[in-house]
Amino acid sequence: MDQPEVRELRYFVAVADERHFGRAAERLGIAQPPLSRAIRQLERRLGVQLFERNRRGVDLTEAGRVLQREAVPALDAMAAAVRRTQRAGHPQRPLVLATKAGASHELLRALVDAHAREPGAAPVEVLLCEVGEQAGLLRTGAADVALMHRPVDDLAGFDAEDLLTEGQVAIVPAGHPLAARTHLTLAEAANVPDLPMARWPRLDGTYPDGPGPEVRTQAQLAQLVALGKTLLVIPASSRAWQWPEHVAVPVLDAPSVTTVIAWQPNSRSREIAALVRTAAGLELAGGPAAAH
Repeated sequence: MDQPEVRELRYFVAVADERHFGRAAERLGIAQPPLSRAIRQLERRLGVQLFERNRRGVDLTEAGRVLQREAVPALDAMAAAVRRTQRAGHPQRPLVLATKAGASHELLRALVDAHAREPGAAPVEVLLCEVGEQAGLLRTGAADVALMHRPVDDLAGFDAEDLLTEGQVAIVPAGHPLAARTHLTLAEAANVPDLPMARWPRLDGTYPDGPGPEVRTQAQLAQLVALGKTLLVIPASSRAWQWPEHVAVPVLDAPSVTTVIAWQPNSRSREIAALVRTAAGLELAGGPAAAH
């Protein structure tokens, strides 16, 4: 059996994601006929049917679902290998540190400043992203390390060092009665009829059920809170981005959140190891040692 080409797998994943050849072709920047030919060639190589065609688009067969599950991490690994190889050829390149915009701001600033003071330290480029994107950036090699949050983020397959454990706060509109409270419980925060809790997408891209607005970015969320349309519960240090129209109220029974620095487990980079050592050595109020 011929082995599939990387190009064919990329084309397959696009069609599997879009469930439509036309939309997949547009996403890939190619015409539809060569895309259809590539998928037929892939099916011939594998000796299985990957899609059920219908008038509305396509559905995955059982074989197609298996290939989708296996192809995505394989393509991520290939992209990561290429990027790490290219970076290895440029010893003076900066380390790319991915972090959710607005999260762990004081920790991030302390880490960047402390690392810059280390003799011979590699420069650090901060890559700001949205909620849940750090794992994908690490897996594809777009980032060398990432600040992530346990138990919120997907840490499967990464090495990680705990840096800071903290409680959570509710971010509410300044004009709402909740803003005058000294503290809340999770049940109270989740049951405000005129202020439903915002809903973030799960790892598979779907949203949990609920009356709150669906959000994908911090900018969306900040404006919706300011307009009195929603509230959210976040780690206390993440409120650095809050607007004057926001008030942070401690949520006493919310589970603690631990900020970690994460990296690929097969890394042999001395530059990454040095950055992790700097992060682990930071003296942070509420750090792991203080949390026990």
